[in-house]
Amino acid sequence: MQIKRIIPCLDIYKGRVVKGVNFENLKDAGDPVEIAKKYNDMKADEIVFLDISASLENRRTMLDVMKRAAKEVTIPLTVGGGIRNIDDIRDILNAGVDKISINSSAVKTPDLIKEASIRFGSQRIVVAIDAKKSQDGVFEVFINGGKVNTGLDAVEWAKTCESLGAGEILLTSMDKDGVKSGYDLELTRKVSEAVNIPVIASGGAGKKEDFYDVLSDKGKASAALAASLFHFNELEIGKLKQYLKSKGISVRI
Repeated sequence: MQIKRIIPCLDIYKGRVVKGVNFENLKDAGDPVEIAKKYNDMKADEIVFLDISASLENRRTMLDVMKRAAKEVTIPLTVGGGIRNIDDIRDILNAGVDKISINSSAVKTPDLIKEASIRFGSQRIVVAIDAKKSQDGVFEVFINGGKVNTGLDAVEWAKTCESLGAGEILLTSMDKDGVKSGYDLELTRKVSEAVNIPVIASGGAGKKEDFYDVLSDKGKASAALAASLFHFNELEIGKLKQYLKSKGISVRI
């Protein structure tokens, strides 16, 4: 049985952890390194850092923050935001990070996925997909922090990413982001069924039952990511895992 993962996400804006709704109205949640240390102690399975304004501001991810965080945590650390080329990927991995996540650059330069997976190993390459449902029911891919609609079909794009060597998909529903009404089970299930690599569900967690839904056959995700629920102490990771275990979901306690 596949072990499902619980992953806190730290959205970083100008050096601070923030959380918003539908990618807007950002609220300060604290220092990224201190929050990472807290989740490490809580036995989260992994931590994801996303520098949410790096691509929009056309700058690189903040390496100093990543280096400090890598020294403080023992669980796997994934970093995304502002990663544009192989040199950026190399520098971040050399900072002590376990995996990198690319989104805008993957869409603009798909060969970057292939080159990175060959050079560093597909298990270290995560492709993040921000998707929003269109009026005709198609989930479309957005880039640049959710500002630009590419018109790409999210399910087809996920399949392309896998074929190019991506080892994992970080799938965020823009419609559900920060709303706390539950993960987008339709989107997550469609992508999970279309690929053979792990899919991390993101966007919409509001209560422990939402995690069960997305990790069960309703959503078929391999991992569930959340931010504000954990940042503002509305849900404790240990208790969440005990709940999931009691419901038949295989998790690391």
